[in-house]
Amino acid sequence: MSTTTEQVTEQDDLAATTTAPEHLGPDLPPAGIRLIKSNIGLILTPLIVVFGSIALYLYVKNADKIFQDKRALDWDKNLRPQLEQHLSLTMWSTLFTVVMAVPIGILLTRPKYKRAGTPILAVATSGQAIPAFGLLVLAFAWLGRGPWTTIWALSLFTLLPVLRNTMVGLEQVDKNVIEAGRGMGLTKLQALRSIELPLAVPVILAGVRTALVITVGMASLAYLIGGGGLGETISAGLKLSRDLVLITGAVMTALIALTVDWVAALIEKTLRPKGL
Repeated sequence: MSTTTEQVTEQDDLAATTTAPEHLGPDLPPAGIRLIKSNIGLILTPLIVVFGSIALYLYVKNADKIFQDKRALDWDKNLRPQLEQHLSLTMWSTLFTVVMAVPIGILLTRPKYKRAGTPILAVATSGQAIPAFGLLVLAFAWLGRGPWTTIWALSLFTLLPVLRNTMVGLEQVDKNVIEAGRGMGLTKLQALRSIELPLAVPVILAGVRTALVITVGMASLAYLIGGGGLGETISAGLKLSRDLVLITGAVMTALIALTVDWVAALIEKTLRPKGL
């Protein structure tokens, strides 16, 4: 009888062990739900941009407009050229920032040039320490009026996040991984290209995203020195005391910032090495 009881007990224990994973299964979210949760920002942002654009269009279309409103909100003569100027200022200044900041950041993480990091970071920090308006005025006094003056000012202002993130991303790479690559015969340049930069990409791109969003906001002041952009519409709304014009320029700027950040997030996700 005792033998039979022990056999029954062992069978029950075996059955419980076998069925345990089945009970745990429903508690784990399906792959589709996990995918949605991990990309919720990429899904919601374009929806916000689309609905915001539609809401702005309906608001402007149904609002009571006077002559000054119609002139300031003319799509072909004002809004579209200003939108194109705003995007051009953002893209060119960010491109120059990346071209300057990433190579400098790589150089300053090399043992031979680490001593130069402090003064160079001080210069980059001064760009953000100066108020945006003051920096534009200094650039105007030095380079004169025009969009390229704005581009160089914006590039200096957003140099710090990209430079610092490049340095942090490279310094966080596990030294043992680098040494393993060197032990396999890679040169310093090959290790940088094949190991360090791919592993630092997420941190570097996070700095670029920050620079993009800052640039979109700062580009609204470009009109002060002849750079154009949607700041002209915002300024017109303030001068005319017309909320319709002011809100239109401000909302369009915010939608550009969301769109640019979303595109940068897609690029960051695409370039992120698998497994990180």
